[in-house]
Amino acid sequence: MSAVIRWGRPAVLVAVLAFGAVFPLLFPNPLTTTYAIDTLIFVGWVVAWNMFSGYSGYISLGSAVFFGSGAYTVGLLALHHNLKGGITFALLPLGGLVGAAIAVPFGLVALRVRRHTFVVVTIAVFFIFQLLAYNLAFTGGNGGVSTPFATWDPSTFNNPYYYAAFIVAVGAITLSWLVRGSRFGLQLLAIRDDEDRARGLGVRTMRVKLTAFVMSAFVIGVVGGVWILFIGQALPESAYDPNYDLTVALMGFLGGFGTLLGPVLGGLILEPLQQQITQHFTNGYSGEIIFGSLFLLVILFLPRGLLPTGKEWLTKLQARQERRAQAAPSGGPAAPGTGAAAGDGDGTGPVAAAGTAERSGTPGAGGTR
Repeated sequence: MSAVIRWGRPAVLVAVLAFGAVFPLLFPNPLTTTYAIDTLIFVGWVVAWNMFSGYSGYISLGSAVFFGSGAYTVGLLALHHNLKGGITFALLPLGGLVGAAIAVPFGLVALRVRRHTFVVVTIAVFFIFQLLAYNLAFTGGNGGVSTPFATWDPSTFNNPYYYAAFIVAVGAITLSWLVRGSRFGLQLLAIRDDEDRARGLGVRTMRVKLTAFVMSAFVIGVVGGVWILFIGQALPESAYDPNYDLTVALMGFLGGFGTLLGPVLGGLILEPLQQQITQHFTNGYSGEIIFGSLFLLVILFLPRGLLPTGKEWLTKLQARQERRAQAAPSGGPAAPGTGAAAGDGDGTGPVAAAGTAERSGTPGAGGTR
């Protein structure tokens, strides 16, 4: 059984990557690839958002600041230098760098406050950037910015944007996996569990939070660059859209807030659903009402998300079957389970481990998977 699990996960991963690589060839319909590109854009975004908010516990509702800034950066550079075609993808890291540069002063201010106040500060900063996009001369004001039109083969026009979004999404997931399995990720999880205790055990909480915030902003800025190259235009109300922040948070909570693959699942479910809602409901507020109601239902009935809840149900089912199997031969009561809690109460949880790793300079055990 262990061998199956050990080899099964890499096999599934290879199969998923292979399917993603050939998806435009299997489904060449432009509408289908458009849905796929939008989905991959949001998967990359929510994974990057979760890399900070999910791992640290600081819920940000202002990540569209980095998305819009990355989009405007790539769009303005492409417009003023008349860049089109494949060369425009070289601008994507610049969009990420602008997002990361904005995150430094943003984080130095916002991360000095805790949880709920942090949420309010991120919303306030978001609206400041949206107003700047409306009023600054170089952003084009209400007219926004448009990129030069690429002259690619119409039959495969979406394919370059699909592969760009696919690479960014896979890169975001890989970075999130590396962060979660590192000492740095363990420190983030310790901050999420008990920030004061983590600081008392030697974790430099401000530095750790700010680093994760900047890393997340870089990826989201790159995602924004992919978005404007595909859409071809960025307006203040579309690049800095508050609904995006709600959607990304909902994706993270639906799949599993703070897990590695939960946000991916949430993005794969909700973005195609949002496309269908937009297509079938002409009222512009219908989608917002539906997503707001869905967000409320998720928080009330699936606070841990689909993946953690499903794993918990499977664990309970397996434990029940094992107890029945143990009780069957003897007819006696089932042997008690041997599951050990790894909480912080005995000094062995994420907070204590992160503090020990910080003081000793050696990598601690990876965070919970």
